[in-house]
Amino acid sequence: MTTLTILPAGITFDAPAGTTLLQAIKDAGAAIISKCGGKGECGACHLYVQEGRKSLSKVQRKENEALDAIIGVSSKSRLACQTTLGEEPVTIELLSFV
Repeated sequence: MTTLTILPAGITFDAPAGTTLLQAIKDAGAAIISKCGGKGECGACHLYVQEGRKSLSKVQRKENEALDAIIGVSSKSRLACQTTLGEEPVTIELLSFV
């Protein structure tokens, strides 16, 4: 299990390692958009990782290509549907609200 903190809502949630951020965010009861159903194609689940980036899965080609098409991407950017939690605590900032 790892501790996921979701900003700006201030939600803290324990999620199993190996879970995608998208699923963990939904399980925590936070709202997040995913137009492509978690396939890494739409970019709607773009978020910023504020802490714990090293604990997450590495950015793969598909995610990198999707991020390249998004305005406002930074070194903290990830797609929730393509990012898997590790063992260390992670803090994320949701950029869109439903």
